[in-house]
Amino acid sequence: MGRPIVLQMLRLTAAFMVCATTAQAFDVRFETDAGDDLTKRLRTASAVVEAADTDVTAPEEIIAAVQSDYRALIGTLYREGYYGPKISIKVDGREGASMSLISLPPRIDSVVIEVAPGPRFVFGDTTVAPLAQNTELPEDFRRSEVAHSYIVGEATDAAIESWREASHAKARPKAQTVTADHPNRTLDVDIEIDPGPAVTLGRLRFTGNTTVREDRLWRIANLPTGSAYHPEKLDLVTKRLQRTGTFRSITLREAEALNDDGSLDIIATLVDEKPRRFGFGAEVSSLEGGTLSAYWMHRNLTDNADRLRFDGEISGLGGNTGIDVTVSGTYRRPATVTRKTTLVLGATMEHLDEPDFLSDSGEFTLGFDVETSPNSTFYGGIGYRYSEVEDDLGYRNFSHLILPFEGSRDTRDNSLNPTQGTYFEAEIMPFVGLDDSASGVRVFADGRGYLSFGGDDRFTLAGRLQLGSISGAEYTEVPPDMLYFSGGGGTVRGQPYQSLDVDLGGGNETGGSSFVGLSGELRAKVKGNISAVGFYDLGGIGTTALPGEDAEWHAGAGLGLRYNTGFGPIRFDLAAPVSGDTGDGIQIYIGIGQAF
Repeated sequence: MGRPIVLQMLRLTAAFMVCATTAQAFDVRFETDAGDDLTKRLRTASAVVEAADTDVTAPEEIIAAVQSDYRALIGTLYREGYYGPKISIKVDGREGASMSLISLPPRIDSVVIEVAPGPRFVFGDTTVAPLAQNTELPEDFRRSEVAHSYIVGEATDAAIESWREASHAKARPKAQTVTADHPNRTLDVDIEIDPGPAVTLGRLRFTGNTTVREDRLWRIANLPTGSAYHPEKLDLVTKRLQRTGTFRSITLREAEALNDDGSLDIIATLVDEKPRRFGFGAEVSSLEGGTLSAYWMHRNLTDNADRLRFDGEISGLGGNTGIDVTVSGTYRRPATVTRKTTLVLGATMEHLDEPDFLSDSGEFTLGFDVETSPNSTFYGGIGYRYSEVEDDLGYRNFSHLILPFEGSRDTRDNSLNPTQGTYFEAEIMPFVGLDDSASGVRVFADGRGYLSFGGDDRFTLAGRLQLGSISGAEYTEVPPDMLYFSGGGGTVRGQPYQSLDVDLGGGNETGGSSFVGLSGELRAKVKGNISAVGFYDLGGIGTTALPGEDAEWHAGAGLGLRYNTGFGPIRFDLAAPVSGDTGDGIQIYIGIGQAF
């Protein structure tokens, strides 16, 4: 009999505790004649509503939320153009604004929030003066437009930024008068700006935790001391320092006061990254197999913000093609020879077991990256390339002096998951034959564009055009790894890897002298981090230097899913051939980042 009595007492105790907890919770009631959209904004801004939703019971926390709500709700109404609101927040029948946090009730049962937004105001007279030339104020900061309070701040910021771009680095708001005319329901705004003097750039000073030599920092940053101040010049200094890959944190701050000569010093606070870093990647295709890649990097190798990096990649694992192995090393030293050039030393060893050839090659280059603009890069160099090849034309050796030139311009908003902007890259490599190898020029261009539309940019249209050409030498006189093939993840999805080439007759094949690749994707956000993609790829290989001339074509299309992560979308594509006779069946592609 004792055990059932104990169990019953435990049940009663638990029930009592539940009832006590329930009794301590409070109810919140939100009463307003505002529209649905405004009501939603008010509820979102309310700390009391949040406290009720998270089961807050402590009276001091509830009263603190109540008293903060007066300002939060008024701020929300002002942002939406309501300047004559009435707000009442009753705590168990008492107005919350009059309650003290010192003498609190033992518990709170209910909170009633009453909001009468009143009429919506529009702008009346709006003045910002003086203004720098070509200042563009917000379009809605004018008479008869809804008087959102945040637009006043945006107008002030626009005026200050224009003065700063006109070399007035210390421009600031001097006075602001905002008058609400309740009978006419208008808001008059008068903002006075103090532009301050025109400023030149002074000395760049460094602080923080870095082992890079200060003379090297000045040379890399290349602040144009003595020139007219402009915010973009500081942005360019930041990008130059970022480009070295040496620093974890870069912060540029303007000195509080001007120097006697009217110049403005800039203080850069730098924190070094860890000197060594290791990374890896993986990609899978049902036909081409798996690809594993890894790199090891040493930053600031000699305290010159220089960098040594080794890369390795193995591809074709478990696929229907052979296994390819690539090992490379690169040394980069910024601000070498000139302040805007980066010395680049490179070496690559490669073994390729491709469907149409077997190749072992080595390449050694010396070149310079040149700063051309914040979004553009240019590279020029000289090198030596040697390869041993076995293909349908026999066993051959090639030896070339190469002159690689590369340029790119990138205005994408995100390199792994772009939704706006463009990307263009072009490579021109004259090659001079040694030991009876042929001479010529290899050209390749890759252009991409992105356009988003729909609510919250739900849809993204992405397009890509690739062009390749070899002139001055016949395709039978060029190493096959410099020729063009089509098919696979980088060209035409749904078609087997490098399946489109040049038929030499008798079952013999090799790459072509020209290539055209067209790709289009429609990307759509489905829910949360999940997106769907539809795509179509077209590729053509020709035997002449003009892309598309006398070319053979094939195409593929498919559907894919993307799961967006913090470092880029995980990609899963299913594709099949739609034209050409180079393949059949479904191909699967898995990787990180968009296909292009």
